[in-house]
Amino acid sequence: MAKPAKNAFVCQSCGAVASRWAGKCPGCGEWNTMVEEASGPPPPGTGLAKASSGRKLALETLDGVSAEAPRFSTGLAELDRVTGGGVVPGSALLIGGEPGIGKSTLLLQLAAAVANAGRRALYFSGEEAAAQVRLRAERLGLTAAPVALAAETNIANILATLGAEKRADLVVVDSIQTLWTDALDAAPGTVSQVRAATQSLIRFAKSHGAALLLVGHVTKDGQIAGPKLIEHMVDTVLYFEGDRGHPFRILRSVKNRFGATDEIGVFEMAGAGLREVQNPSELFLGDRDAASPGAAVFAGMEGTRPILVEIQALVAPSPLGTPRRAVVGWDASRLAMLLAVLEARCGVSFAQADVYLNVAGGLRIQEPAADLAAAAALLSSFSGVALAPDHVYFGEISLSGAVRAATHMTTRLKEAQKLGFRKAVLPAAGEIDAGAVTLATRRIEHLKALAEELAS
Repeated sequence: MAKPAKNAFVCQSCGAVASRWAGKCPGCGEWNTMVEEASGPPPPGTGLAKASSGRKLALETLDGVSAEAPRFSTGLAELDRVTGGGVVPGSALLIGGEPGIGKSTLLLQLAAAVANAGRRALYFSGEEAAAQVRLRAERLGLTAAPVALAAETNIANILATLGAEKRADLVVVDSIQTLWTDALDAAPGTVSQVRAATQSLIRFAKSHGAALLLVGHVTKDGQIAGPKLIEHMVDTVLYFEGDRGHPFRILRSVKNRFGATDEIGVFEMAGAGLREVQNPSELFLGDRDAASPGAAVFAGMEGTRPILVEIQALVAPSPLGTPRRAVVGWDASRLAMLLAVLEARCGVSFAQADVYLNVAGGLRIQEPAADLAAAAALLSSFSGVALAPDHVYFGEISLSGAVRAATHMTTRLKEAQKLGFRKAVLPAAGEIDAGAVTLATRRIEHLKALAEELAS
């Protein structure tokens, strides 16, 4: 007689499994995330229904010539840039983002562009009815696109539809947290349901050569909800970011088995949907107030793309015993380190002042080369002296106050030169191609040189 299935308690945050309930997850430390889930037969399409004895595999060597993975264009140049030149048939992509940021709009525009190019695109909506998707398509002017649409959450029905239809080039599922299978006694969105649905869809995509695009919800911390295993299973993980107070949206790649990571695509949310931004530097610098102290232009790199963005700082006397530190678009720990270096190595104290730092345009900067631009903005606001409007800054600052070299220095300078800047303040170390750059450069070895210049 078969033993009855034994229930387990699964953490909905990290996927840890325990035999009994606990208020705090032993894996990730989150509270009230342990949910009871019943064990059951493997879900359909996973290929785990019965075990085989196995067969011997033919082993190969590392040498030899392998053809580059075939790709097809999505019709959106910015998305092609982020994915490494296009979507690979049979690959699985996962895109996450805050609610209302524009994920469904982007996916509908993508499906329409692929369908208009003569390829087969299927769109499965688990959160909206088909009528709602049609209304969005009408607002975006995409009703003429031959996109096959269905509103379904049962994974078995989706797999049956995909198997009965002619070969699809692109399959969009919005979203993976809404799918469920009756083979598992768990609610949609739980770890076991999300894992089973993802595994079934990826198995179908790999075997039939269809590109699979999944939408994932995010937690309050901005991470894709569900077990981390989902991000390991897919080939590409994309994050759709942006500030609702700004029209700009950033599509960022954090994992890509077929291309580089840390690439970004820039879009602008307009009335007719998302519009691609070919030159984001001009938009991020469009509303500059060059005469105001506390503003410095940073020549940054996002993947292979150079981007110029304004870093704004405000230093004001504080009535509080503990002055306030507020950061938008940059790492707060990095600001604390920079303030400590300015005080210890340059003699500039912010102990009695509130400090606010903002990256204009809603962009989030992650590279350490922004240290010098942030320091210039802070010193400018502290002294009340406006920086020259035609100067750009970049360079990493160490704890000793030394300015260290940055990567892709020539590329940064060429972008600044193209936008009309005349001078760059950059690290003393690092090679640049003098023949490709005509703007003046000032190299500094230590942050104290910049502090003394603004103080005088």
